[in-house]
Amino acid sequence: MIGKLNDADRTSAIAKLDMWHYESGRNAISKSFRFKDFNEAFAFMTRVAMESEKTNHHPEWSNVYNTVDITLTSHDVGGISERDLTLARYIDSVARH
Repeated sequence: MIGKLNDADRTSAIAKLDMWHYESGRNAISKSFRFKDFNEAFAFMTRVAMESEKTNHHPEWSNVYNTVDITLTSHDVGGISERDLTLARYIDSVARH
């Protein structure tokens, strides 16, 4: 079982991510992504959805035209876990392509 990261580990891990922000009130991380158009945004979401389903760890997100806002937290442990960091790194890799 994966547990919630302690404060020091969480701070260190988030600092290594690319522009993810800590949401203290939710013990979550979030980031906004902008794309050329809706089709690019939707293709990005589809790739993330496929990985999320495969790993059984799903983001909270919203999409308005070319913008996708994503929040990650592990509800089962009440905060940020290694699953969130792994998914954040995957999401960043998809967004770069």
